[in-house]
Amino acid sequence: MITVTNLSLNYSGTPLFAHVDLQFDRGNCYGIIGANGAGKSTFLKILSGELDSTTGEVSILPNLRMSVLKQDQNAYDAYNVMDTVIMGNQRLYDIGKEKDALYAKEEMTDEDGLLACQLEEEYAELGGWEAESNASRILQGLGVGTEYHESGMATLDPRLKVKVLLAQALFGSPDLLMMDEPTNNLDIDAVNWLEDFLLDFEGTVIVVSHDRHFLNTVCTHIVDIDYGKIKMYVGNYDFWSESSQLVQQLVKNQNKRNEEKIKELQDFISRFSANKSKSKQATARRKLLDKLSVEEMPASSRRYPFVSFTPDREVGKDILFVTDVSKTIDGVKVLDKVSFIVGHGEKIAFVGDNENAHTALFKILAGELEPDEGTVKWGQTATFSYFPTDNTPYFQDCEDDLVQWLRQFSRDPQEQYLRGFLGRMLFSGEEVNKPVKVLSGGEKVRCMLSRMMLSGANVLMLDQPTNHLDLESIAALNKGLEAVKCNVLVASHDHQLIQTVCNRVFDFTSDGKLIDSKTTYDEYLERQREQLGQ
Repeated sequence: MITVTNLSLNYSGTPLFAHVDLQFDRGNCYGIIGANGAGKSTFLKILSGELDSTTGEVSILPNLRMSVLKQDQNAYDAYNVMDTVIMGNQRLYDIGKEKDALYAKEEMTDEDGLLACQLEEEYAELGGWEAESNASRILQGLGVGTEYHESGMATLDPRLKVKVLLAQALFGSPDLLMMDEPTNNLDIDAVNWLEDFLLDFEGTVIVVSHDRHFLNTVCTHIVDIDYGKIKMYVGNYDFWSESSQLVQQLVKNQNKRNEEKIKELQDFISRFSANKSKSKQATARRKLLDKLSVEEMPASSRRYPFVSFTPDREVGKDILFVTDVSKTIDGVKVLDKVSFIVGHGEKIAFVGDNENAHTALFKILAGELEPDEGTVKWGQTATFSYFPTDNTPYFQDCEDDLVQWLRQFSRDPQEQYLRGFLGRMLFSGEEVNKPVKVLSGGEKVRCMLSRMMLSGANVLMLDQPTNHLDLESIAALNKGLEAVKCNVLVASHDHQLIQTVCNRVFDFTSDGKLIDSKTTYDEYLERQREQLGQ
């Protein structure tokens, strides 16, 4: 379906990747992965024709309809939701408008009538009569209710806009579907629906994503951008991860054996090259030595931060008691009589679409927001650290560099210690001298995680901590939260993180009531599916 031949891309004379030869076939889903800055989104833009490569070509079979997930949320503010989705098949949308304009004429000519017949025929072939019902099905699957379908795009919440643009990309059964981070800002129900949609999709899917569970579920192939190269592997993300680590280990082991053999041969040659009786053996060993080589492994662009939380002391029996907490924000009740007790060793996942409830409860627990009614009581031995979904107040208008910024949260003010800590969080060399206000989204998240690690808290509260992180940083955070011996409360869309970390699930209904399940996330989902099936 798509053939990539001898592709390369240079930025200011520096190659981002080169000598790329790939084939993308119908019926497969290809996940593009790589470290931040490796060129994932850039490669996707080259495939879609939005960007030109330096050398090589991208060949797409003729008469294929390509659909690309749009990133500009405001591009369709002049249209309503239904029209925006149907624009996913632009030809169908244009025919519909042209047809409506003809029928709106007071008097139609013979030419108008002939044109209308032609348009009606093509409209039917493109599925025009089912367009609104199909668009509605996709929108509802993604969690955009029918009450929004005739609403103007300009009036929608940004999270709903993301879903509408995704529905636009999925509409009309395209032959080729390209998506850059389609699960960003989607609730888990919408992600699950998207996974099912793509599993049934008969065309070709090429997707950039940081969601490991999503990549594992939908991908048949992984396209890895690393070492300045782009290589394709059969299998999902976990298969790629395990096999690539195995290959790396095999190369290391072979290099180690070769190094030992080289040293052995060099020792023999140095000892016996001057000895006439051993000179023939020494010459033979020298020839063997010439054939041996140690394969140089190129430096990977992937870097893993070191995320590890160490509580100063173990929390006691009494941890957190929340009783009948209610909160109304901007006239909407986001929390309604919420009550729960946090037990020892519990790690709680906040899931579902009511993110306003998650954030409001976190702020109330952290003392940043007062409940309208109800009480919050922390145990005497409980100390918490809070990771807010919006970290702007920590960085905005701050002139501190990284070392100065981190010092305010550290008991050890020594620059050497702070530099070492920042180094483990992937800030090295001159990077630590950057003003924190210019950091990228991912860099700010790593700073906020550093702040939490330095706190020594025995209760960790995290509101969407994986936003802006790459796969490597998400994996490191996942590992750190799994290992920590303390209570964790985390709101996240990352299925794998909450399944592997948490043993209790909080789901808030749209009217702010709490559904509390003392189970893993997968078990919770299975129970929900069983209830829906009844």
